Amino acid sequence: MFKAVYNQASDMPISIIIFTIMLTCLGLISLFSISMHQFGDLAITTFTKQLLFLIPAIVGFLTILFIPKYIIHKYIYAAYSLMLILILIPFLFDTIAGTHRWINIGLPVGVQPSEFAKWIMVVALARYLSDHNLRIKRFTTILFPIFIALVPAIIILQQPDLGTAIILLTPILPMLYWVGARPFHLFILVAPVLSIATAFHTISFTVWAILMGSVLYLTQPRLFFGVMFYFGNIFLGLLSPFLWNSLRPYQQKRILTLFNPELDPLGAAYQTIQSKVAIGSGGFFGKGLGLGTQTHLKFLPVQESDFIVSVIGEEFGFITISIMLIIFSLFILKIVKLAFLAKERFPGLVLIGIGTIFMAHVFVNTAMSTGMIPVKGLPLPFISAGGSFLLSCFIMIGLIIKMSDESIE
Repeated sequence: MFKAVYNQASDMPISIIIFTIMLTCLGLISLFSISMHQFGDLAITTFTKQLLFLIPAIVGFLTILFIPKYIIHKYIYAAYSLMLILILIPFLFDTIAGTHRWINIGLPVGVQPSEFAKWIMVVALARYLSDHNLRIKRFTTILFPIFIALVPAIIILQQPDLGTAIILLTPILPMLYWVGARPFHLFILVAPVLSIATAFHTISFTVWAILMGSVLYLTQPRLFFGVMFYFGNIFLGLLSPFLWNSLRPYQQKRILTLFNPELDPLGAAYQTIQSKVAIGSGGFFGKGLGLGTQTHLKFLPVQESDFIVSVIGEEFGFITISIMLIIFSLFILKIVKLAFLAKERFPGLVLIGIGTIFMAHVFVNTAMSTGMIPVKGLPLPFISAGGSFLLSCFIMIGLIIKMSDESIE
């Protein structure tokens, strides 16, 4: 047993472990600051909860290390089916904060199965793509991989949890590109999204229409398909007002206040305004541990999870945020490098998918905190509070270590 533990430890990419420890420590320090004025029953604070959550997280990490890769490859479809059942179970319980995201297991905290859906979907998608690599050049063969990600995303969207649903879809394009899908096929997938996004601005939509026509001219698809694709996307752009009306009122407000926070400074834009005030007031070096006024006077909402970057900016300054982002960048680049070094397609695809999930979380959380994108609740890996998310992150670290071995056992 000791020999097996030693062999696992010696094979670990040490930088991945170091980056994980550094980010987790930064998260604990930030949560300790937030918890300085949280004294409820038995002194259970956000900080102490996160310390307790570290125990199952580390157990989950170690468990993944001792599961052979061929077992993960063999039984991932069964795990995917179980995952679909688990993300449906919250609909059987009463809503928590107006959503069906958690499974009540009789403890003060619930289990959020959608967090585990992220890496399970990635591994299932990696198996399918690695098993069907020779057929991936045809457009019809990339539809089923999209279906693998789309099914859990649609279920989670109904909880509702738009942020997690989007995160589930982000690994599709990088993994398809990694496995050798034609760039034009990926362009076909992205085009409808861009047609809708640019339709609200005349100049942007015109530029996009010209770009789309240029791509079709250069790739020279069949005439009938090219004409249908081009005018189909133009028509989809014209339908954007109807799609806008299909959004919930609070979602519309979040998008509108992104461009003009003064439209609703005490409502939809309140979180963004307070977040930017907190980050700006911290200056270069911050106010110091426990001295953030926005944090401790409760002006900053959801500070322990969605807006923890604002806490870090206020109390530890721009320099600490910069160091944090550098660590995240090196962490993700290391995952991509490990994917390049993988000698088999399945582990390389898993690494690319997990790297994409981490990158999407970091981008959305930091961009949301600084007002670059609409507010959408997504935690920051290893730093934000949350038991299910922390456990999921450590399991993904275990998968990174496991998949960085030379080949499937």
